[in-house]
Amino acid sequence: MEKQKIAVIDLGTNTFHLLIVSIDSYQRFHIIHRERKAVMIGRGGINQGMINEEAQLRALSTVQHFKDMIDKFKIDHVVATATSAFRNAKNGASLAKRIYDETSISIDIIPGELEADYIYYGVREAMALEAENALIMDIGGGSVEFIICNDQFVLWKQSYEIGAQRLLELFDITDPISRENVEQLLQYFDNKLLSLTKAVKKFQPKTLIGASGTFDTLSDIYVIDQDINVKPDASELPLTYEHYLKTHQALNEKNHAERMTIPGMIELRADMIVVASWLIHYVLDKYQIRNIRVSAFALKEGLLRCVSNQLIANQ
Repeated sequence: MEKQKIAVIDLGTNTFHLLIVSIDSYQRFHIIHRERKAVMIGRGGINQGMINEEAQLRALSTVQHFKDMIDKFKIDHVVATATSAFRNAKNGASLAKRIYDETSISIDIIPGELEADYIYYGVREAMALEAENALIMDIGGGSVEFIICNDQFVLWKQSYEIGAQRLLELFDITDPISRENVEQLLQYFDNKLLSLTKAVKKFQPKTLIGASGTFDTLSDIYVIDQDINVKPDASELPLTYEHYLKTHQALNEKNHAERMTIPGMIELRADMIVVASWLIHYVLDKYQIRNIRVSAFALKEGLLRCVSNQLIANQ
């Protein structure tokens, strides 16, 4: 296959991502451009199943910017996916059409099961999986994907509409989080994750592999605190179980302003990371998992690999 350039757009509930790469004859990716924008299309409407007009305008503006970058780099192939906020909103499809009408970029609103597939492919691209079963966890603003797998197979997968933005708005989380909020969250997880609990009991994963925003930030906090040098193109990021527990405690004791003083924290994550961390804590504690790995790759890299493979098949 001659060298080709591909652009992947990932329209998440919180963040829109653009990844532009060239692919060489050995099927290796070479990043040309990548960026992310905090669009927050779920804010103020996610639990009502609507994307409000302000959020729609932010989405349109961001995709138009991405289109400008795609045109600048003269990209051969463009693929764009939208996830939880789009698929659950009554006006998600109409927003996707509006984006297409204004930018000529076609948006594929994907189901949660396919989202989980792409996340698995992305994690597999980032790191060597082991023979021992692992639990992949990707916490978005709208949904959370869990995949139980090993180096050979996906054993089980499911997407749950319990993302961090949904949780923040559903339980009216105080700042700092209250004990009552924590009890509400834990009861909610017990009720919503019955199928996960059954799968974990069956397949006994021993490692939690985190992917996407919350885990990126937890790793950033760890790296800065421990003065660890991480290469900019690293596909696996450092984090230990012990340091996660330390960070989790700090996140729960501090208010927004105090959390922002934690080195490695970013504004986009400062509120949602509290409920997201309680979901991580729930999983680690309930399923007695003590080993954590963090993948720098997730949905967009998995989608990129699938697009690349399809291009090869069509040669």
